[in-house]
Amino acid sequence: MGAEFYSDAAINLLLGTFAQESHLGKWRKQIKGPALGICQCERATFDWLKKKYPKFIKSEFEMIENDDSLAIIVTRLRYYTILDPLPEANDLPKLAKYWKDFYNTKYGKGTVEEFISNYRRLVA
Repeated sequence: MGAEFYSDAAINLLLGTFAQESHLGKWRKQIKGPALGICQCERATFDWLKKKYPKFIKSEFEMIENDDSLAIIVTRLRYYTILDPLPEANDLPKLAKYWKDFYNTKYGKGTVEEFISNYRRLVA
């Protein structure tokens, strides 16, 4: 991956995502659900990103459960597809809202408050 994928905001957003989604790898397989890995990625999202970015994703979906490098790439690509710019790196409430709006979405059970709490507890 090149420089266009790197920023302090992206790093903080990914760390927050992993803290929220799996408690930094404590949960690698969703209970009663299809999501896998530190990013809790679902197959449909993985397959879409693999088709969109074949240069970066050559692995099979099942590999994401224990391959943190693959999870990092997939998560960064997921956020890269979003047209809205990333929030400032040090604006945790806006990073949390970005995660909720674009990653967890209105259909997910996670909350902005949980993201902030997990980030502070596990990352900061």
